[in-house]
Amino acid sequence: MASHRYTPGTSSAAVHSETAAAGAAKPAPYYGEPHKFDPSFRGPVSRRSCTDVLCCLIFIIVILSYLALGIVAWIHGDPRKVLHPTDSYGQFCGQKGTPNAKKPILFYFNILKCANPAILINLQCPTTQMCVSQCPDKFATYSEMQLQHKLNRSYWEYYKQFCKPGFNNPDKPVSQVLRDEDCPSMIIPSRPFLQRCLPDFITLNGTVTVANRTRFKDALEMPRSVTELQHAAKGITGLVDTKEMGMKIMEDYAKSWAWILIGLLISLAVSLVFILLLRFTAGLLLWATIITVILLLAYGMWYCSMEWSQLRHRPGSDVAIVEVGMQTDLQVYLQLRQTWIILLASLGVAEATILAMLIFLRRRVLVAIALLREASKAIGHIMSTLFFPIVTFLLLTVCISYCAVTAVYLASSGEAIYKVMSPDVSCPYANSTCSPETFNRSGVSRSPLCLGSQCLFAFYGGETPYYRYLFLLQLSNLLVFFWLVNFSLALEQCTLAGAFASYYWAKRKPQDIPPCPLFSSFSRAIRYHTGSLAFGALILSVVQLLRVILEYLEQKLKGLDNSLSRFIMCCLKCCFWCLEKFIRYMNHNAYIMVAIYGKNFCTSAREAFFLLMRNVVRVAVLDRVTDFLLFLGKVVIAGGVGVLAFLFFTRKIPVIQEEVPNLNYYWVPLLTVVIGAYLIAHGFFSVYAMCVDTLFLCFCSSALGSEEAGSAAVGHLLPPLLVSLTIIISLTIISFSTVIVCIIISPAVIIM
Repeated sequence: MASHRYTPGTSSAAVHSETAAAGAAKPAPYYGEPHKFDPSFRGPVSRRSCTDVLCCLIFIIVILSYLALGIVAWIHGDPRKVLHPTDSYGQFCGQKGTPNAKKPILFYFNILKCANPAILINLQCPTTQMCVSQCPDKFATYSEMQLQHKLNRSYWEYYKQFCKPGFNNPDKPVSQVLRDEDCPSMIIPSRPFLQRCLPDFITLNGTVTVANRTRFKDALEMPRSVTELQHAAKGITGLVDTKEMGMKIMEDYAKSWAWILIGLLISLAVSLVFILLLRFTAGLLLWATIITVILLLAYGMWYCSMEWSQLRHRPGSDVAIVEVGMQTDLQVYLQLRQTWIILLASLGVAEATILAMLIFLRRRVLVAIALLREASKAIGHIMSTLFFPIVTFLLLTVCISYCAVTAVYLASSGEAIYKVMSPDVSCPYANSTCSPETFNRSGVSRSPLCLGSQCLFAFYGGETPYYRYLFLLQLSNLLVFFWLVNFSLALEQCTLAGAFASYYWAKRKPQDIPPCPLFSSFSRAIRYHTGSLAFGALILSVVQLLRVILEYLEQKLKGLDNSLSRFIMCCLKCCFWCLEKFIRYMNHNAYIMVAIYGKNFCTSAREAFFLLMRNVVRVAVLDRVTDFLLFLGKVVIAGGVGVLAFLFFTRKIPVIQEEVPNLNYYWVPLLTVVIGAYLIAHGFFSVYAMCVDTLFLCFCSSALGSEEAGSAAVGHLLPPLLVSLTIIISLTIISFSTVIVCIIISPAVIIM
């Protein structure tokens, strides 16, 4: 492997001490020997060959097979089976070109049967289901309709639309109508939910009613209650509340989408300005970010303590959050003392963590700032890297869309399968396959244990090998999806690493930086290292698939009261979570080594691992400190835009108060803006983090390349003036912050 070299510059006491400390502790032999310093080395390596060719071929074959799987799924599948409800005859509600074209809603003849335990087994309600154009809006029984029909035919015309098509005999005896399932025994006021007619529950004076009734009788004069309907609908009131809340949220989005877009554009501009400012004032801007976070946390602690002291003597404020439960109105939680105590403790822990890091890791913070400063220069010379995540986003969009469409078509593959649905779970024919054409002649419904049984549509499937292995095809779809997503991310990491490495080894910057470094790195990654990237992505994908299978097994075992199985499952989930994190981290560094030296995946992963272990202190502290500083930058951008959005949507900006839309929940656009701003900032800072990691890996390699080259290799990172200035600033910040925290905490301690 070619030796490493870093271009020397001005001297640096801080970084020199880092190198000297690393050189004092000789690396263990089993972590490999440092490479000798080679002043003629210019990375990334230009003369390279294809790596992991076998894995590349397998990857190409898998992609072609995946395309074939999608074609087969599209031939056999029909997404309407998943997207549209199906009646008892396997016909889609609302399907164009059929008698149900103008009937998009599914109606249950006897929704009370949906409370039967058979629904949990068959995933179908054991009652006749018909497609209708609208849900009933009044209460009526078949017996009442027959009496009213003699006076006015309009009663029958209304009731008939909920009967089987073609039935037009209102004088047929009730017992025969119910036996033949020609019409429902009763209809109740309903409204469509997910294209299904469900009871319209209304609360009057704290009592749940349907059509202003709490009790009623069906066509057989059997007494019924609203409680039975609620039990049959399985918590329909909660679903209706959720739907109403969802409608209000969508209404808020419709009113505020323009302002949300403006907020996201502001966050985009702020992120770009932040990155550009880091190019010229990295140290000053990062220290300003740290100070801002410290002051914001301190203000938050003071505000929480003041709110807690005001609620101390207010009646009802001592109620626990658990007792309040889930509430859509956030103001409910703000009236509880426990809320402010939790917030105060959380902010205090965050403040103490930052201060401890500044006090005990101040030297590492200085080096991390120097590394960020150098990364800012690299991005400033290769600005196109900031927009490469757009390519990754497009690749991920294609992968996710193709996988989702293929999964829907696989799930909707097959012919209509009919099964016996019986009100009595002890029926020996229950859940057995049947044919609607021959069911009435089979005598199953006349069996003593199967009275009232019906042959109803159950699902779509078949008996061919394609349908028998449909579950395995879905697992394969999921595995290839993970593989393609991880490969797209690996391609981004390798491409960016190659571009930033070309900056690292340029003797004169920017004169020696090759033209179009990003495109050159992308071409090298695709041409030579597709197999290596696919190899690393496959390892990670297998672990992710195993985690999904464990989650599936946990859901299956949830009903078992077995402490040992739960303990084993918890241990397995924890182990595989740790394994995924470790593999993801090692892959990340292996891709950097692949981009620089052009070796295969296993060799690059081994050399990256040895290099990291020889620099375990830097990896454990300096790299994490750098990530923490970048995280603070994201928080400042998202928090600043969030505060501006909060002031706007709560009408606290006098100049534009009239422009604020009237909203049901102001937190809907607020959270959207904050989350969107954080994701936008994360997109820019992910490039920044990749640059830092690449320079950091090269920094470690160069610093330990040889003792005589170690200090010269990293000398230009941190000028002596910046060292003195940052030390003075850090001590000032620490003293000032400590005084502020003591002033803020002392009143709360006295009050408590």
